[in-house]
Amino acid sequence: MKLTVVGGGSTYTPELVDGLCRLSGQLPVDELCLVDPDAERLASVAGISQRMTARAGGPFAVTATGDLTAGVTDADVVLLQLRVGGQAARHCDETWPHEAGVIGQETTGPGGFAKALRTVPVVLDIAETIRKHAKKDAWIIDFTNPVGIVTRVLLMAGHRAVGLCNVAIGFQRRFANLLGVEHRHIRLGHVGLNHLTWERAVYLADPADPAAGRDVLPELLEHHLATIAEEEELPAAALRLQHAVPSYYLRYYYAHDEVLRRQLAEPTRAEEVMDIERALLRQYADPAVDTKPEELAQRGGAFYSEAAVDLIASLCGDVRDVQVVNVRNGGILPFLPDDHVIEVPATIAAGGPAALAVGELPGEMAGLIAHVAEYERLALSAAVRGGRDRVLRALLAHPLVGQMDKAERLTDLLLAHNAPYLAWAQ
Repeated sequence: MKLTVVGGGSTYTPELVDGLCRLSGQLPVDELCLVDPDAERLASVAGISQRMTARAGGPFAVTATGDLTAGVTDADVVLLQLRVGGQAARHCDETWPHEAGVIGQETTGPGGFAKALRTVPVVLDIAETIRKHAKKDAWIIDFTNPVGIVTRVLLMAGHRAVGLCNVAIGFQRRFANLLGVEHRHIRLGHVGLNHLTWERAVYLADPADPAAGRDVLPELLEHHLATIAEEEELPAAALRLQHAVPSYYLRYYYAHDEVLRRQLAEPTRAEEVMDIERALLRQYADPAVDTKPEELAQRGGAFYSEAAVDLIASLCGDVRDVQVVNVRNGGILPFLPDDHVIEVPATIAAGGPAALAVGELPGEMAGLIAHVAEYERLALSAAVRGGRDRVLRALLAHPLVGQMDKAERLTDLLLAHNAPYLAWAQ
């Protein structure tokens, strides 16, 4: 199997390599091909990846190239983990919305919209190259944010694509730790849109009957409410009210003003990540380093490698297990169009993911999901077709904006900071 990573110069890549080495018996990769236009970064990341693989006994070859066509040729699976504009663009996304009194964040709100505008056209071009040169039945695994929007545009263009996020697998591991059980015994009642999800149930399997399970979320909330709320940086009252655990990203809605106050007083996450990446790249360039540096844990993306390996192994091996992915709605959430992309548990088989029923949602969850989903549809239209008015419509529709004067101000700011990346705005 040839696995190609577009954006292979990312500092995340050794996390993936570590997982592929540890789980090589689960996923028979022969070649891991790293593709990146930044030759210097690629050389450092490929170097440590090759040393890590050699240390693990050489379960697969690691190759590297700046040529996208060469990299995806004959690939069985292509994983997208790119960031158009790099951390510098992310820093802008996390700051210019403040001028209109709105949070700055790389996937949520106006900053996330800017990322979508920069990213969607690039991903579509990459996907066309994959269609022409990868194997006919190749899968595209999208880890590039905003995952829901990017996955939907790939599906709309007819690609075999699945979106992947590490939020659910992170919850699975944390809940297992709180309960003192193995993570494989935990199954989540996860529902929503990418970066707008709730855990509505936590099923603990019976070792004697793995298909069965009881919902232990009430116990988790009773005994660990304060710990969980603190980890998600959300008011404990929100968890208690909803009898659910919102993801970390719900804080941008449920505690917007508090988050904004903190953002205005602290360095951006992009600045922190740039410092972390500089330190990591120095270590990656050291020929003596052949293991994943401990500092990589500060970069984010916890359990990314396990999530990616699990998904690829199940798609290619027709495993038919259940994993949380970003997938076509197809009536699962009846208040959304069938072609919208949602994040829910799905059965993963060779023919693709099949979303599982999630039941009826409380009104406040369904309402917010529907509101953000309509923004996403307008955002995707703007990303594909361009135009100031389409940008303005999407911003006006976002629940964190919703006022005409703010939407107009944000439109001007977004275009001013992102014009170099938007062909139609130049």
